Amino acid sequence: MGKKMFEFKTKTIVATGLGAALFTLLFMYVKIPTGIPETDIQTAYGVGTFFAALFGPIAGGLLSLIGHFLSDSIQYGSAWWSWVIASGLTCFITGLVYPRMRVEEGEFGVKDALRFNIYQVVANAISWIVVAPVLDIVIYKEPVNLVFTQGVVAAISNAVSAGVIGTILLLLYSKTRSKKGSLSKEA
Repeated sequence: MGKKMFEFKTKTIVATGLGAALFTLLFMYVKIPTGIPETDIQTAYGVGTFFAALFGPIAGGLLSLIGHFLSDSIQYGSAWWSWVIASGLTCFITGLVYPRMRVEEGEFGVKDALRFNIYQVVANAISWIVVAPVLDIVIYKEPVNLVFTQGVVAAISNAVSAGVIGTILLLLYSKTRSKKGSLSKEA
Protein backbone atom coordinates (compact mmCIF):
# COMPACT_ATOMS: atom_id res chain seq x y z
CA MET A 1 0.00 0.00 0.00
CA GLY A 2 1.48 3.34 -1.06
CA LYS A 3 1.89 6.40 1.11
CA LYS A 4 -0.93 8.90 0.84
CA MET A 5 0.64 12.29 0.32
CA PHE A 6 -2.12 14.50 1.73
CA GLU A 7 -3.28 12.46 4.73
CA PHE A 8 -3.33 14.46 7.93
CA LYS A 9 -2.82 11.94 10.71
CA THR A 10 -1.80 12.38 14.34
CA LYS A 11 1.88 11.86 13.48
CA THR A 12 1.58 14.64 10.85
CA ILE A 13 0.17 17.02 13.46
CA VAL A 14 2.90 16.13 15.97
CA ALA A 15 5.62 16.45 13.30
CA THR A 16 4.21 19.83 12.24
CA GLY A 17 4.26 21.17 15.80
CA LEU A 18 7.71 19.83 16.62
CA GLY A 19 9.07 20.90 13.24
CA ALA A 20 7.62 24.42 13.58
CA ALA A 21 9.25 24.81 17.00
CA LEU A 22 12.64 23.62 15.71
CA PHE A 23 12.31 25.74 12.57
CA THR A 24 11.53 28.85 14.64
CA LEU A 25 14.50 28.38 16.96
CA LEU A 26 16.96 27.54 14.18
CA PHE A 27 15.66 30.41 12.04
CA MET A 28 16.25 32.86 14.89
CA TYR A 29 19.50 31.59 16.35
CA VAL A 30 21.41 29.29 13.98
CA LYS A 31 22.12 31.19 10.77
CA ILE A 32 25.16 32.40 8.86
CA PRO A 33 25.24 35.90 7.32
CA THR A 34 25.75 36.08 3.55
CA GLY A 35 26.63 39.78 3.25
CA ILE A 36 23.36 40.49 1.40
CA PRO A 37 20.91 42.48 3.60
CA GLU A 38 18.34 40.34 5.45
CA THR A 39 19.57 37.19 3.67
CA ASP A 40 21.28 34.50 5.75
CA ILE A 41 22.16 30.86 5.30
CA GLN A 42 19.33 29.35 7.33
CA THR A 43 19.92 25.96 8.94
CA ALA A 44 16.15 25.79 9.49
CA TYR A 45 15.65 24.69 5.87
CA GLY A 46 17.74 21.57 6.43
CA VAL A 47 15.40 20.55 9.24
CA GLY A 48 12.27 21.74 7.38
CA THR A 49 13.06 19.72 4.27
CA PHE A 50 13.97 16.69 6.42
CA PHE A 51 10.52 16.80 8.04
CA ALA A 52 8.88 17.40 4.64
CA ALA A 53 10.55 14.31 3.16
CA LEU A 54 9.51 12.20 6.16
CA PHE A 55 5.96 13.46 6.70
CA GLY A 56 4.88 14.97 3.38
CA PRO A 57 3.99 18.34 1.90
CA ILE A 58 1.30 19.32 4.43
CA ALA A 59 3.65 18.95 7.42
CA GLY A 60 6.55 20.52 5.51
CA GLY A 61 4.55 23.48 4.27
CA LEU A 62 2.85 24.20 7.59
CA LEU A 63 5.91 23.81 9.80
CA SER A 64 8.01 26.20 7.71
CA LEU A 65 5.14 28.68 7.27
CA ILE A 66 4.42 28.68 11.01
CA GLY A 67 8.11 28.64 11.98
CA HIS A 68 9.03 31.56 9.72
CA PHE A 69 5.93 33.51 10.82
CA LEU A 70 6.75 33.01 14.51
CA SER A 71 10.41 33.88 14.02
CA ASP A 72 9.59 37.12 12.18
CA SER A 73 6.88 38.05 14.66
CA ILE A 74 9.10 37.45 17.70
CA GLN A 75 12.19 39.15 16.25
CA TYR A 76 10.63 42.03 14.30
CA GLY A 77 7.08 42.42 15.63
CA SER A 78 5.42 41.33 12.38
CA ALA A 79 5.88 38.81 9.58
CA TRP A 80 7.40 39.59 6.19
CA TRP A 81 4.67 37.71 4.34
CA SER A 82 6.36 37.31 0.97
CA TRP A 83 9.17 35.33 2.57
CA VAL A 84 6.88 33.49 5.01
CA ILE A 85 4.86 32.25 2.02
CA ALA A 86 8.04 31.32 0.13
CA SER A 87 9.24 29.31 3.17
CA GLY A 88 5.98 27.40 3.31
CA LEU A 89 6.12 26.75 -0.43
CA THR A 90 9.74 25.54 -0.26
CA CYS A 91 9.00 22.79 2.23
CA PHE A 92 5.60 22.00 0.68
CA ILE A 93 7.19 21.37 -2.74
CA THR A 94 10.06 19.40 -1.17
CA GLY A 95 7.44 17.30 0.65
CA LEU A 96 6.12 16.12 -2.71
CA VAL A 97 9.07 13.67 -2.67
CA TYR A 98 7.46 11.93 0.35
CA PRO A 99 5.74 9.02 -1.47
CA ARG A 100 9.03 8.10 -3.13
CA MET A 101 11.13 8.10 0.04
CA ARG A 102 11.96 4.84 1.85
CA VAL A 103 13.64 6.34 4.89
CA GLU A 104 11.12 4.80 7.31
CA GLU A 105 12.02 1.38 5.86
CA GLY A 106 15.71 2.00 6.58
CA GLU A 107 16.55 2.83 2.97
CA PHE A 108 18.35 6.01 1.93
CA GLY A 109 20.84 5.39 -0.82
CA VAL A 110 22.42 7.55 -3.49
CA LYS A 111 19.27 7.53 -5.65
CA ASP A 112 17.16 8.62 -2.66
CA ALA A 113 19.60 11.42 -1.81
CA LEU A 114 19.63 12.55 -5.44
CA ARG A 115 15.82 12.47 -5.63
CA PHE A 116 15.48 14.45 -2.38
CA ASN A 117 17.99 17.04 -3.55
CA ILE A 118 16.38 17.50 -6.96
CA TYR A 119 13.06 18.23 -5.25
CA GLN A 120 14.55 20.65 -2.72
CA VAL A 121 16.67 22.52 -5.30
CA VAL A 122 13.63 22.96 -7.57
CA ALA A 123 11.54 24.02 -4.55
CA ASN A 124 14.14 26.59 -3.49
CA ALA A 125 14.49 27.97 -7.02
CA ILE A 126 10.73 28.41 -7.47
CA SER A 127 10.18 29.84 -3.99
CA TRP A 128 13.11 32.23 -3.77
CA ILE A 129 13.90 33.24 -7.36
CA VAL A 130 10.27 33.64 -8.46
CA VAL A 131 7.68 33.71 -5.64
CA ALA A 132 9.45 35.74 -2.91
CA PRO A 133 10.73 38.52 -5.22
CA VAL A 134 7.42 38.86 -7.06
CA LEU A 135 5.51 39.05 -3.77
CA ASP A 136 8.09 41.55 -2.41
CA ILE A 137 7.36 43.79 -5.40
CA VAL A 138 3.58 43.33 -5.32
CA ILE A 139 3.03 43.48 -1.53
CA TYR A 140 5.84 45.75 -0.33
CA LYS A 141 6.81 47.73 -3.46
CA GLU A 142 10.43 46.68 -2.96
CA PRO A 143 13.10 47.58 -5.58
CA VAL A 144 13.30 44.95 -8.33
CA ASN A 145 17.10 44.62 -8.41
CA LEU A 146 17.34 44.15 -4.62
CA VAL A 147 14.63 41.48 -4.30
CA PHE A 148 15.91 39.35 -7.15
CA THR A 149 19.47 39.53 -5.77
CA GLN A 150 18.15 38.50 -2.35
CA GLY A 151 16.08 35.76 -3.98
CA VAL A 152 19.01 34.21 -5.85
CA VAL A 153 21.22 34.30 -2.74
CA ALA A 154 18.39 32.81 -0.62
CA ALA A 155 17.74 30.06 -3.19
CA ILE A 156 21.40 29.04 -3.28
CA SER A 157 22.03 29.26 0.47
CA ASN A 158 18.77 27.50 1.39
CA ALA A 159 19.44 24.76 -1.18
CA VAL A 160 22.91 24.24 0.31
CA SER A 161 21.45 24.13 3.84
CA ALA A 162 18.70 21.71 2.80
CA GLY A 163 21.12 19.65 0.73
CA VAL A 164 23.75 19.23 3.40
CA ILE A 165 21.71 19.19 6.62
CA GLY A 166 18.60 17.53 5.16
CA THR A 167 20.57 14.79 3.43
CA ILE A 168 22.64 14.05 6.55
CA LEU A 169 19.52 13.93 8.75
CA LEU A 170 17.71 11.61 6.33
CA LEU A 171 20.74 9.31 6.12
CA LEU A 172 21.19 9.20 9.90
CA TYR A 173 17.47 8.68 10.50
CA SER A 174 17.35 5.83 7.97
CA LYS A 175 20.11 4.08 9.95
CA THR A 176 17.79 4.01 13.00
CA ARG A 177 15.06 2.14 11.08
CA SER A 178 14.95 -1.59 10.47
CA LYS A 179 15.33 -2.53 6.84
CA LYS A 180 12.44 -4.47 5.34
CA GLY A 181 13.18 -8.17 5.61
CA SER A 182 16.10 -7.65 7.99
CA LEU A 183 14.43 -9.56 10.78
CA SER A 184 14.26 -13.29 10.33
CA LYS A 185 12.42 -15.94 12.30
CA GLU A 186 14.71 -18.08 14.43
CA ALA A 187 14.36 -21.83 14.03
